[in-house]
Order: sequence, then structure tokens, then C-alpha cells
Amino acid sequence: MSMHSEEPRAGAGTTGTAETIDYMTDTRPIAAGETAPGCKKRDPIVVAENVTRSFGGINAVDVEYLEIPRHKITALIGPNGAGKTTLFNLLTGFDTPNSGKWQFEGNSLAGVSSYKVARMGMVRTFQLTKVMGKLTVMENMRLGASNQAGEKLAKALFRGIWGGQEKKITEEANVLLQKFKLDAKKDDYAASLSGGQRKLLEMARSLMVRPKLVMLDEPMAGVNPALTQSLLDHIKNLKAEGMTVLFVEHDMHMVRHIADWVVVMAEGKIVAEGPPAEVMKNPAVIDAYLGAHHDVDLGDSEGIKELAAELEADEESIVGTENAGIISADVLVSEAAAADTANGSQHGRRSAEEPTRGEQPPSTAKDTE
Repeated sequence: MSMHSEEPRAGAGTTGTAETIDYMTDTRPIAAGETAPGCKKRDPIVVAENVTRSFGGINAVDVEYLEIPRHKITALIGPNGAGKTTLFNLLTGFDTPNSGKWQFEGNSLAGVSSYKVARMGMVRTFQLTKVMGKLTVMENMRLGASNQAGEKLAKALFRGIWGGQEKKITEEANVLLQKFKLDAKKDDYAASLSGGQRKLLEMARSLMVRPKLVMLDEPMAGVNPALTQSLLDHIKNLKAEGMTVLFVEHDMHMVRHIADWVVVMAEGKIVAEGPPAEVMKNPAVIDAYLGAHHDVDLGDSEGIKELAAELEADEESIVGTENAGIISADVLVSEAAAADTANGSQHGRRSAEEPTRGEQPPSTAKDTE
């Protein structure tokens, strides 16, 4: 566990003397006042205001105000289609918003290209990994380093100019690969790695920039359970080393275990934020995920079991029945009746394949899974 000397920042309310802070045990309040959607933070690293993005008239992102706390692990959660990845794309320059402004460490990022955002110390990974499969693991790592003299055409032909810098970059890459337990694969093509190993490589490569903020888009998606704990440890190590982490995740147990702060999105808006234990019990969060059963704690395994029992006992629910996972018979009947009416055919006629009310539809392979 490492100690860090935190430099005074403008507007942070410092007295001009550096503090020695252990970020892993820092218990200072994150919010500057009352906890609520869009609340102010004691020390934000990212501030976004009125950021919107629409696709064909649908508001994918409509964030009125959001601050990301510095030196903390913040989870961005919400149901599929809530706008989480789109917000990531907007903040990092991979997409252009319809309106709004946002800044990183006091510097405006509006209109800044994604590669310039990364050079400023704000890097991200992707849900679908972006490793270069036809390059080796070490070559992927070298590409992650910024401000390389050999990237300029005028100097690329003279190894004496950039050879020493590349040697240092290779040494840094070796240290990171050892930390992520990928050193044995450094000469292998990235395409030969498993899904979990590619996630590790992408995370390790992002650290070559020496970032201040690391944004991880579903780091656990598609990862073998054997590597899950390793990824969790690496995320916590980022915080221990003084970095800020913002990640998207659907696993509520993982969020409760690792996050210092949770921001919840639904339909493009921020509907709740706060410490994990409080957010998991927030009715707005339960509603965003489930639409009902507000007495369930999403972070509690017993609460999930209780919800499953309630749904099985619910006459309108197909959970726990033979029809679980397919359209209910009533819906099929209603749609068939509507189609008959539209075609001017006799009401109530059904084909031999359509189930009647009260009958069970034929079982499918999905039913037996």
C-alpha cells in the first residue's frame, strides 16, 4: 500500500502545503454536500454540463450535470441502452455531442480529438477489445507510449535519435507485463490471446500513457471467471497508485465490492448517485433495472433470491414457468387476433401452430436449457 504526496490544485481549497494521502484508506467525504443526482464533489477530475447526444430523435445521452471524483473508483451503471458507452465516447472524443461542455482537470475537452485527450492523461478501454492482433504483445505495448521521437518521419531513419527512448519504453512495458502476468506472452501475437488476456493487455497498454484517469468499458464482459479476481486486483491497484478509475459494469456484486462511488444512468439521464450500499437500495435504481419490486436490494444475493420467488408467485410473470424466456401465449393470441382483424378475416381463427388461451406453446430448445 503506497503513500502519495498530493500537490495543491487551483480551486481545490488547498493551503499550499502538500498532503501525504493513502488513497486506499482515504475516508474523506466524496460529495461536497448532500448526495443527489448531479451533486458537487469535494475534488472532481471531470466536470460535464448539459451534455446531450441524439440519434434519430432519441436522446441517448442527456446529462444535466456530472462530476467524477478524483483518486476514487467510480462505477457507471444502468440497464442496456441507458447511454453509458455513448457518454464514454463523448467524454473521450470518439463522438461529438449535440450540445454541452465538459472539462478534464480544468481543461475544456469540447472539440478535442481522441488522441489528444489520451495525451492529456484521460485514457479508455473498450467493451470489445481493440488490440492489434497481427502485432506481438510487446509491440502493442510500445505503441501505447506517447511522444515517441521515432514517430516523426524526419527522425525515423536515424535509430540513434530514438533508440535510447525505445529501450526505456520496452523496460516500462516489461514491468507492466509482469504485473499483469503477460510477460510470458510478450513475443506472441495478440490474436493468440484469450478474451480475458486481451482485456489485461488493453488495460496494461493504456497505462503506458501514464494516465490520470482510466475509463474501463465493461472490463469483466466475456472474461473467464478465473481471471475476474485478477482484473479486480488490477483495478484496485490503479487507485493505489494515485489514478482515478471510471468503469461501466453490470455485475452489482462486483460494483459493491470495488466501487467508492456509483453513478446510475437510465434513458440517457443521471437518475441516482452515491456510495454503493445506498445506491443499491435506491428505488429509482431498482425501477431503472426492474420497473417494479422496489423493496429489493440489487447488491444483496438474498434480495435477488427473494425477487425471483416473488416473480415466480406473480400470476403475470412467466419467470420459473415453462414459458420463461419466450413470448407468453396471451401475447401471441392477441397479436394473431389483431392480424386477423386487419386482414378482414374471421375473428378468433388461429392456425394449427398457434396456441390457444390457456394452452402451453410447444417447448423449444431454449425452454429446455
